[in-house]
Amino acid sequence: MTTTATHLRTVALHWNDLHEAAGTPAQIGAFGLGLKGYLARLNADAEQLEYERHQAAHLRSLERDPMQLGTRPIPIRVQVLETMAAVHTDLLQCADAIAETVQRPPMKPPAPRRAAHARTRAERVAWEDHARRVQAAKDDAADRRRWRWTGIRPDAPYTALWLLGRVQGAPGPFRPLTKVEERRIGGVARACADRVERALDIAAQTRTLEQRHACGGRIDVHGGEGRQPLAHCTGCGRIWSEGGVIAA
Repeated sequence: MTTTATHLRTVALHWNDLHEAAGTPAQIGAFGLGLKGYLARLNADAEQLEYERHQAAHLRSLERDPMQLGTRPIPIRVQVLETMAAVHTDLLQCADAIAETVQRPPMKPPAPRRAAHARTRAERVAWEDHARRVQAAKDDAADRRRWRWTGIRPDAPYTALWLLGRVQGAPGPFRPLTKVEERRIGGVARACADRVERALDIAAQTRTLEQRHACGGRIDVHGGEGRQPLAHCTGCGRIWSEGGVIAA
């Protein structure tokens, strides 16, 4: 069973992969890309489809033509950027809410004392103890493990790892999570990891299209994990890919 900790690690470990993917062209043959359009036009004219395939290949060759002048911008994958923004927002909102309930307020410093010369050993000990308590309060307020609501917001990997620390009971100015809080983090972590895996196409996926096959059966599309997507009709059992029918 996949745990909340695994989901949070997935987000943190694959964040750089998302940055790289956001600046690369969409993978041909990734889950659902092109296949749904192909299925939607199963009854279209074969010659028209062939023409469109040749036209698309011609346009791709022009894009790669080294004779073209000028600096070409790096293609941006908007869907990956949207995924990153949504995951970051969800993690921040979850951490904000969790920290509000589990993070202990900073220690209150002792009341200031008027400067005076210690005349006895007891007075010197009292002053030294007061100084230690002042420093302890400062250190507690500045503890880097504390969650901050103001200033520059943490990035997604840091936020995921901060939540991981709360799930695993890492030391710090925090109380243990309640079951409700654990479930809240678990739900957010699972949804964020799923978005990351879908954006990077590193998880197996299955979807059922709204469009039905000519026989009336449902069409299930299987893909992900970098594999070429396949469609399967639950009615007649036909299986096909972008290239055409594989089995009937």
